[in-house]
Amino acid sequence: MKKLSTRTETFTDSVIRRMTRISLQYGAINLSQGFPDFDPPREITDRLAEVAGEGPHQYALTWGAQNFREALARKQEHFRGMKVDPNAEITVTCGSTEAMMAAMMSVCNPGDKVVIFSPFYENYGADTILSGAEPIYVPLIPPDYRFDGNVLEQAIKQDGVKALVLCNPSNPCGKVFTYEELKVIADLAVKYDIYVITDEVYEHILYKPHEHICIATLPGMRERTIICNSLSKTYSITGWRLGYVIASPEITDRIKKVHDFLTVGAAAPLMEAAVVGLNFPDSYYQELQRHYTHMRALFTEGLEQIGLPFTKPQGAYYVMVDISEFGYESDVQFCEDLARKVGVGAVPGSSFFREPENRYIRFHFAKQDATLQGALDRLADIRVKMK
Repeated sequence: MKKLSTRTETFTDSVIRRMTRISLQYGAINLSQGFPDFDPPREITDRLAEVAGEGPHQYALTWGAQNFREALARKQEHFRGMKVDPNAEITVTCGSTEAMMAAMMSVCNPGDKVVIFSPFYENYGADTILSGAEPIYVPLIPPDYRFDGNVLEQAIKQDGVKALVLCNPSNPCGKVFTYEELKVIADLAVKYDIYVITDEVYEHILYKPHEHICIATLPGMRERTIICNSLSKTYSITGWRLGYVIASPEITDRIKKVHDFLTVGAAAPLMEAAVVGLNFPDSYYQELQRHYTHMRALFTEGLEQIGLPFTKPQGAYYVMVDISEFGYESDVQFCEDLARKVGVGAVPGSSFFREPENRYIRFHFAKQDATLQGALDRLADIRVKMK
């Protein structure tokens, strides 16, 4: 048999999804993979029940149902002040995972380079490699996860750099980039003529006083920013796999073609039902922020009482916990032992860092109060159980 693809021979399985399987194996409370254990808004699921009877049940337009794209455009203008053409600047995808892949494949040629902040969501490096490009990593330095502008410029100015990936708010560290930080990135993007591919799936999960700023709204960035987003986190429908890309007409024209050959299109019935969510009033998003602020407080205050050091997230629903005191050489082994001995699932931080880093694990707290309290109860005597 001929040799399989060299491009993918170094790939491993998703560590995040692996930790979900390990959590299930040991009956652990799963705080690894980032999905909630509470229901989506009732208005959306009620509409889905109606759509099940009345349709649509066949293919929508490849780049997304018209009413869905129009609702996305209205929402983007309302919250970000960006007027978007729903026909020329939006592509609906099968989740933000496909959105990022379609964006990367539309931008990159074999031999190009893509700058990625580390720690990073594990798909970014794989997407870059699958596009034939090379990932270049720039550290976000713990515990506050700031970057050095000079280090960033040295990375961007390398020959062949085509794009930078920006996750804001950030998975896994919960960082929300400030205007000043975004201005540094934007100025370098313009100076060296590169694209910025954003992942903004946590745009509405923020903790005061932090605010989400879309880098596309900064001077010189509208035409060179490719926004990847989804409905998964905002409406608690991670299994629906509804994502989208917003970009200039020229870029969108290419993304539509790539998307067509990747997945053809997103699920028509789900788009029809989700339009209800896209038309929610501001009060929904205010309540969403209040809800997650409560969950962050419940979980992080519990960690403080247990004495586990962590960085308080500014956005998203993850918290990075420092496990240095336990003396493990492998954070992967620590997480496996945590699931088996303590009964709580987490993700080893090394799966997010390019640097040789084994000090951190990631918990997520998009869970009901009872679930979080149950996890905290199990973690209370972690120092005894992990001996």
